Amino acid sequence: MVLVLLLLIAAGCSKEHIAPEKGENLPSSSDRLYKILSFFIDGLPQPQKEKNASTESNAESTGSKGAVATYRDHGPYAANLCDACHIQSGSNELIMPIEQLCQSCHVLNLKKKYVHGPVVAGGCRVCHDPHGSPYPYLLVSESKDFCYHCHSQLDIEKREVHKKATEACTFCHDAHASDNKYLLRTIDVAK
Repeated sequence: MVLVLLLLIAAGCSKEHIAPEKGENLPSSSDRLYKILSFFIDGLPQPQKEKNASTESNAESTGSKGAVATYRDHGPYAANLCDACHIQSGSNELIMPIEQLCQSCHVLNLKKKYVHGPVVAGGCRVCHDPHGSPYPYLLVSESKDFCYHCHSQLDIEKREVHKKATEACTFCHDAHASDNKYLLRTIDVAK
């Protein structure tokens, strides 16, 4: 019981989240559990209604165009923990410089030989939305052609190795840091 109480407090659940006002619907157990777990697990998918979940999962698995992406809230935002990032003055002012804020919760091993430019500059928001996104990893746009927002597709496709590539860029490249040139991952090509 004490553990549950501590989890509720840590997830920012107040009495109003547990006992709604008269006439309001009580949140489902999956909604309550999501609020708690999403605080600890970044990018946790929100619980879906039966009908929507099956429709969306079919569209995503078949890769059909026009599939509606499921919006996901960032854990602290979903749990109404605005003061985890913002000063409680009612302003948008952050509790620390943006260059340090994301890494105060998210652990990235940046002791690598090569670090992606936006990461070095503390520009997490170039690629990720700090409140939520319908795209995986809270990206600001679809991941398929995401890298082309900054990197020239024509220049990339000039390299022979990219001409027949069908996988996403992150299959071969680490978006944050690597000990290999061009942020290449170590890939076992024998598989």
